[in-house]
Amino acid sequence: MTNETDDIQAVEKLGQARDAIVAELRKTIVGMDDVIDEMMIAIFARGHCLLVGVPGLAKTLLVSSLARTMSLSFKRIQFTPDLMPSDITGTELLQEDPETHERRFKFQKGPVFTNLLLADEINRTPPKTQAALLEAMQEKRVSSGGEDFVLDKPFFVLATQNPIEQEGTYPLPEAQLDRFLFNIMVKYPSHAEELGIMRSVTTDDEPVLNEVVDGATIQEFQHVVRRIPVADHVFEYAAALVRATRPDESEAPEFVKRFMAWGAGPRASLNLILAGKARAALRGRCHVSVDDIRELCLPVLRHRIIPSFAARSEGMTSDSLIETLVGEIPSDEKLLARKTG
Repeated sequence: MTNETDDIQAVEKLGQARDAIVAELRKTIVGMDDVIDEMMIAIFARGHCLLVGVPGLAKTLLVSSLARTMSLSFKRIQFTPDLMPSDITGTELLQEDPETHERRFKFQKGPVFTNLLLADEINRTPPKTQAALLEAMQEKRVSSGGEDFVLDKPFFVLATQNPIEQEGTYPLPEAQLDRFLFNIMVKYPSHAEELGIMRSVTTDDEPVLNEVVDGATIQEFQHVVRRIPVADHVFEYAAALVRATRPDESEAPEFVKRFMAWGAGPRASLNLILAGKARAALRGRCHVSVDDIRELCLPVLRHRIIPSFAARSEGMTSDSLIETLVGEIPSDEKLLARKTG
C-alpha cells in the first residue's frame, strides 16, 4: 500500500520524467508537440494509439526515438496485403532434438513480442491479420498449439494509417477502432518547423538519445496514474459528453440527432477518465480537471462517432462535430456538482 505523500512525490517524478523525455525527443523531432503529448498520455494510461497522417511526417522516427528514450524494445511491421497472422504473432516450427532425434513443434515468437510495436499502414492488410494483432492488443497474449504466450510488459501498439491512398485498403471496422485509446492526427509542420526540419535533417550530425526511464519505471508510473483521484463533477462532465454523442439519447442536442448516425460507447467514457488521469499526472498534478477531459475529447472520440449522410453532405467531419458538442455541453463545476447531488 502507498500513502498520499508517496503518490504526490511519484507524480512529481513523472512530470520531471516527461520533461526529460521531451527534451531528448527534441534532438531528433521538430514540432509535433500535441502528437508527442498524446502518445505519452496513451503509454502511461496503458492504451494504444492510431496515428493518421500522410507519408514523410516522421511518424516512424518519432516512435523509434520514443522507444529509445524509454529504454523499450522496438519492432516495426510493414503491413501488406499478403501479410499473414503468423507473420505477426509467430509460428510453430518442427525441430529435431540433436541427441534423441525426436521431432517436436516449437513456437517461434513473432514481432508482436516486444514493448513498443509500430504497425505501419495497418489498413493495408486483410481483416484476418488485423484481427490477430487487435486480439493480441486486447488479451496481452498469443495462443498457439493450445498454449498461451504472454506478451512483454509494458506493451504498446502504435498503428499508422495513410489518409490519402485508400484504394486497395481494408478499413478497420468501428468495433476494432474502439480498441485504440487515441486516434491521433499527425498534421503538416508549420513554416518555421519545416525550416527547422530541413536544417536538422540535412546535416551529418547523428544525435545520441539518452534513456530517461525503463520498463519497470513505466509500469510503476502506470500504477500511480490509476491512483489519481477524480472528482464527481469531472465524472459527470465526461459522461455528459459521451452520452450527448448518441442521437437516440434524450439529452442529446438537436444537432447530434441530425448529424450523427452513431455515438460513442462506454469505453469512450472510461478512456476519457484514464487519459485525463495520465494528462494530469504528466503535468505534475494529483487531480483531474474538466480542462483535461475537454482537451482529450478529439483523440478519444473522433474514431468512435459516425457522422450521418447529412453531416457529410454539408462538409462536416467528426472533429467539427466534437468541437461543436464541447461548446454545447456545460462545464461549470457547480452545475455538474448539482447533477451528481
